[in-house]
Amino acid sequence: MKELFKTIIVTVLEREAELVLKKYKPKIVAVTGSVGKTSTKDAIYHVLSQRFCVRKSQKSFNSDIGVPLTILGCPNGWNNPLIWIRNLWKGLWLILWKQSYPEWLVLEVGADRPGDIEKVSSWVKPDAVVVTCFGTVPVHVEYFKSVGDLIKEKSFLVRALKPSGILILNGDDADTSGMAQIAPESSMKVLYGMNAGVRLRAEQYAVIYSDTSLGHFPSGITFHVEHNNQSSVVSLPGVIGYQHVYPVLAAVALGSSLGFGMDEMCQSCMTLEHAPGRMRLIPAIKNTYCIDDTYNSSPIAVNEGLNTLSQIQIKGKKIAVLGDMMELGNFSSDAHFEAGKRVSEVCDMLLTVGLRSRQIAEGALSNGMDEMKIFQYEDSRSAGKELEQYLSSGDIVYIKGSQSLRMERVVEEIMAEPDRAYELLVRQETAWKKK
Repeated sequence: MKELFKTIIVTVLEREAELVLKKYKPKIVAVTGSVGKTSTKDAIYHVLSQRFCVRKSQKSFNSDIGVPLTILGCPNGWNNPLIWIRNLWKGLWLILWKQSYPEWLVLEVGADRPGDIEKVSSWVKPDAVVVTCFGTVPVHVEYFKSVGDLIKEKSFLVRALKPSGILILNGDDADTSGMAQIAPESSMKVLYGMNAGVRLRAEQYAVIYSDTSLGHFPSGITFHVEHNNQSSVVSLPGVIGYQHVYPVLAAVALGSSLGFGMDEMCQSCMTLEHAPGRMRLIPAIKNTYCIDDTYNSSPIAVNEGLNTLSQIQIKGKKIAVLGDMMELGNFSSDAHFEAGKRVSEVCDMLLTVGLRSRQIAEGALSNGMDEMKIFQYEDSRSAGKELEQYLSSGDIVYIKGSQSLRMERVVEEIMAEPDRAYELLVRQETAWKKK
């Protein structure tokens, strides 16, 4: 009965959303990929909103129901049928009576299973498409026969691009940049990245350090954006890692295609509010710091996080707390094992959470990490409570895992200001707290 109700609701919301698009004709930016979709969507929204009235997908509303909800400007009703009924009425109201509506929509579009994006692309025709990256083992690959099938699913959005549209691709990812071949010939194509071969690139990436009351710790990043013989500096406080460079590049690439000035966009990005759980620097107890990367997890994201940790210069220990990476199918065992090997090269201590993450411990152990520095837990709360005893002044902790592991609970246990959890951490809403 519940599934039938959901099917009916999704179908009606999709039809309403399609009619709303036909009536109000907003410009649409669709963002897809396997890693960095939400941060990229947020950066694009931030840049476009300096000139236009813009709406973006809230949080990670990227599913078959999230996309129409964004178009209609409605909240997730979760298990409350009254909210869903109200959403249906709001959609009908938008269709029947002319109202104020955004000039641009920035939609995050994901694929959990085959057919997800193909279905959305049948009625959403973007003016711009941004594809982030995939990596060797993309997230959500479990329900696809191969990595190639997942990439093919994402490509439906590129094929749906309007003939005169703009295609923004991560030029550092071969699978992503290859999508330029399937885009409409008349579309504008821009590649961004950190390699010399792309039109719009970042150079001179560096970590910013600050002397705080907690000690000498990283406090942000800085880099230069190079495009058409122009160079602008971007500084992002409170976050760390190359992961935050790419969303800015994607936003600048789109803005440049629309005639925005480089300095204007780069200055704007310095005030970008970064989403919780994406490589955010959070002060922790005992004069330590936490890199909160707990929104979700995938092999490429874990590897990038550990690479960032390896580059940080601190006085204390480097500790990784890693939970299971879900939805990897047949790739799961090897992916966890390889992550563990990388941990052994970067970290002084490892804590794992979940059954699959036992393979992370095995990988670290096989690559020479001291068994006495590896600890395994069944749930995130237990790991967080025991982590405190291993911390000492000057340490930095990298925390990551898939959503179902609830790794934000580890951060909550050690953060210096737990009363700010709702403001700083992911999944703090009542519906999540009950899970």
